[in-house]
Amino acid sequence: MDGIVDIYMPDFKFWDPESARRYAKTPDYPETARSGIREMHRQVGPLVTDEHGIALRGVLLRHLVMPGGVAGTAEIMNWISRELGAETYVNLMAQYHPAGRVNRTEYPEINRTISSSELEQGVGAFRSAGLTRLDREPRC
Repeated sequence: MDGIVDIYMPDFKFWDPESARRYAKTPDYPETARSGIREMHRQVGPLVTDEHGIALRGVLLRHLVMPGGVAGTAEIMNWISRELGAETYVNLMAQYHPAGRVNRTEYPEINRTISSSELEQGVGAFRSAGLTRLDREPRC
């Protein structure tokens, strides 16, 4: 896609292979995501917008904060800052909602929405990593 795509909007869901195995059935997801996101960033760089905030080129990286920290938000934010740079545009999402097979019996640890505290921890991880471009302050 090098030279064809101007804007990439990947999700980075899980840092830990065990979480990826448990919740997405793909233990190789974290390394695959890191590799793919690195390549996207190599191709188009950080997000560039016009004077109206319209994206022109670059990477807009999305991450969903999940209950109990199972997504590894702090580790992901640190990786983004270290590997892609502090100017990486991050959309930190707070809309996790249990669905599908998530219930009290199966996956009980994520059978709830995130708390305000968990969201604050996600935003804190973003800031602690030295990242500077948060899409918008998410709300629970």
